[in-house]
Amino acid sequence: MPANPPVTLLHRVKPGTWTALAWGVSTLYSFVVQIRWPGESWGAWGEKSPSADPFAMRGREEVLLLCAAALLCCACLLLTRRPLGSMTLLVLSALVLTNGPFHTTSIAPDQYLPVSVALCFVAAARPRRTSLFAAGPAVAGLLGYVGVRLALGLRVGTSVEAVVLMMIVVAWLIGNSYRQERAHTEQMRTRIAEQAVTAERLRIARELHDMVAHSIGVVAIQAGAAKRVIDTQPEGARRALGVIEDTSRETLAGLRRMLGALHAAESGAAGSGAAEKPLAGLGDVDRLVENVRNAGVRVDVEWRGERRPLPPEVDLSAFRIIQESVTNVVKHSGTQQCRVSVVFRPADLSVVIVDSGSGSGRGEGTGYGIAGMRDRVKLLNGDFAVGPRPEGGYRVTARLPVPMEV
Repeated sequence: MPANPPVTLLHRVKPGTWTALAWGVSTLYSFVVQIRWPGESWGAWGEKSPSADPFAMRGREEVLLLCAAALLCCACLLLTRRPLGSMTLLVLSALVLTNGPFHTTSIAPDQYLPVSVALCFVAAARPRRTSLFAAGPAVAGLLGYVGVRLALGLRVGTSVEAVVLMMIVVAWLIGNSYRQERAHTEQMRTRIAEQAVTAERLRIARELHDMVAHSIGVVAIQAGAAKRVIDTQPEGARRALGVIEDTSRETLAGLRRMLGALHAAESGAAGSGAAEKPLAGLGDVDRLVENVRNAGVRVDVEWRGERRPLPPEVDLSAFRIIQESVTNVVKHSGTQQCRVSVVFRPADLSVVIVDSGSGSGRGEGTGYGIAGMRDRVKLLNGDFAVGPRPEGGYRVTARLPVPMEV
């Protein structure tokens, strides 16, 4: 299994810790900016007071600073469990600092920075309805502060409050966008996993159909032959029963191998047990021809081109196409002969199966045989054609691309 992606610093540190860090940085900044820097003069109304000394606070200011810190600690502890209460405590902390040691006439953006950080985390982790409720105290605290100052007849500037309001909106939008992106990623991951499961089930269904349909077809024909001649030709009936036994054992062994592979894949123990039997391929065509010959149908195989190793998926698909086509000949064509041509070319492999029977194609649309062959070829980006021939009989053609490096 692929290794888990590394956890970033943003996810390693808890939201409450980030909020406390933002509070500490913003508070320190609010104190530092009260110092008159070289080349600057004390401003007019609305700016920091020249009498404010951040390093010589009065007792009342120290108490308010401690109260703001206590409110912050409670808010950080409740942030992941009670976002609405946590946001309320953070807003109260900002209001306490504004009316206490900062000596400001408006809520500055740096004082609302912890509120915005916490709101961003809430919007990213909680449903939209919860995050909107959590944004309520932030907006209410800002508007309430402005309303109280207006009610008391104090002067109020709107530019700073507008910036703070935009901070609240932007923080919520960033968190909500992250939540939506994460939900979309999870949906895509789930959909990909479901598609992989569906594809694997279809692959297993094709393998079972190709394996079982051929074997059962041979068994049915041999059983019928044995039934007809058991009284008059005991030796012929014995040979038919021998073919039935061999085919049944081979099919049972194949089913056991497939179930064993599925169990090993599910338990994660694939490859740790006994040596696995390689997948079927063109090397098993001779055995397939022998089984079909015992069922009363002669199969002539023509090999053209330079035979070479093929990718496992191409080798398996080519064999299954031949197996399914020959099985359809045995079951549906009403003839006792068919021809198989396998042509090796540098860039692809061509497989053609032709019979001279009735060419009714009764398997088309009534089972999974032809659909399974078409799916195999499609997965390999090849070409597939099937249908009756003008001169009689049926023809199946498949072209499977082969990588040049193989």
